[in-house]
Amino acid sequence: MIIKKLEVGPIMANCFILGCESTKEAVVIDPGDDSDRILMELAKSELNVKYLINTHGHFDHVGANKRMKEVTGAKLAIHPEDEPMFKELSHSASMFGLTAQNSPPADILLKHGDEISFGEINLKVIHTPGHSKGGICLYTKGHLFSGDTLFAGSIGRTDLPGGDYDTLISSIKNNLLSLDDKTIVYTGHGPETTLGDERRSNPFLR
Repeated sequence: MIIKKLEVGPIMANCFILGCESTKEAVVIDPGDDSDRILMELAKSELNVKYLINTHGHFDHVGANKRMKEVTGAKLAIHPEDEPMFKELSHSASMFGLTAQNSPPADILLKHGDEISFGEINLKVIHTPGHSKGGICLYTKGHLFSGDTLFAGSIGRTDLPGGDYDTLISSIKNNLLSLDDKTIVYTGHGPETTLGDERRSNPFLR
């Protein structure tokens, strides 16, 4: 599997391009900003985008949805509890002194246990509310894309609308820590980690 990471936008959210090496089909996880950079990376790798997947609806993770969909024709996917945020992106960004375009509506509403297939790769949807009501993680063997649910040594903030600390801790402990310790976690901000490292040393999970 091809994995490319780009830090996008002023809040430096991690956008991930995942590609199937044999078919060149791809997904883009959290196209938050800098659509031209994302498109350039896709062209450089000769990848064809099948899906744009949002781990949650905050503007720094979905801000490039509109242009990416217009250019690629890819289907847009998010959990239904976060889709209403698509209409509020401009307002939400302005609260931080930033700008963002509202997103077109989702083509696919994801729920816990769904699978997203591209080429020879399957991603399993894990609903992990707490940072937002519709937050999800995406898992394929050995790799977890955690959005803003789990970070290296930390967890997502829970003081934004729809956030809840106890719910987030429960999501992580019940839905993520059951996976193999060697699983690499690709976070929504900052560096990668492993589930084993977080189980042993993350102060929020003790």
